[in-house]
Amino acid sequence: MAEAELTDFADDALKFETYEQYLDSQISPMDIYYLEDQDLARDLVELGYRGSGETLKREEFEARKKAAEEAKASKLRNAPKKLASADKDLSHFPFLHSLAEREDLVRNGKLTSIIFLRDKNSKGQEVSGYIDYAHRLKTEDFEPYFDRKKKLMPKPSDLSYYNWETQHSTSNSTPNFQVLSCSQENKKGKERRRGCEGETVERWRRKGSC
Repeated sequence: MAEAELTDFADDALKFETYEQYLDSQISPMDIYYLEDQDLARDLVELGYRGSGETLKREEFEARKKAAEEAKASKLRNAPKKLASADKDLSHFPFLHSLAEREDLVRNGKLTSIIFLRDKNSKGQEVSGYIDYAHRLKTEDFEPYFDRKKKLMPKPSDLSYYNWETQHSTSNSTPNFQVLSCSQENKKGKERRRGCEGETVERWRRKGSC
C-alpha cells in the first residue's frame, strides 16, 4: 500500500473516536433512506459495498488509531521545549546570566550544577542552602526568576537548607545527588552516576557543621 494511503488511514483513525463513527462517516442519507437500517448500512460499508475507497476493518482501525496516538504523543514528548531563559536580556544580571547559560545543558542532562545561596527571606531572616539546579528546573517554573519577578531562594526541600535565625536545618537527596552525613565536621554530596564498576562518583563537598 502506498505511503500516502497509510497516512490517510492514520488520519481517519485519529479523526473518529470509535469504529462506528468511522463507518457512519461513509454512509450517505440516501443509503439510510433505502436501507432503513443503520447497522445494515455499517455492515455494507465494512464489507466494501458502500463508502469511498478501501474500508478499514475494526482490528485495522483500532491498531492504526493506537499507533497514530502513540506517534502523536511521542512527537509531543520529543518536541523541543522553549527555555525559560529564552529571549531574556540578562547581560546586567551576572547570576541569572550564568544560570541561563547552563539551562539547556542542565535540562538535557549534559551538565549538573549545584547553586549555593545565602540571602534574607520575606521575614527578614537570613537563610542559606544548596540547590540542585536540574531538580528545581524539573519541578518549578523558572521563567519568573529570569523575568526578575521572583527571587530564587533556598527551600527546605533543597539539597540543604539552614535558617540562621531559627537554626532550622534540612537536607534532602534528589534524583541527581545524594546527601551523605559523614560526621560532625563535614557533609558530602555525591552525584548518583554509575561508573564502569557502578560506583558513586563524588561531585562536591562542603566543609562545616552538619
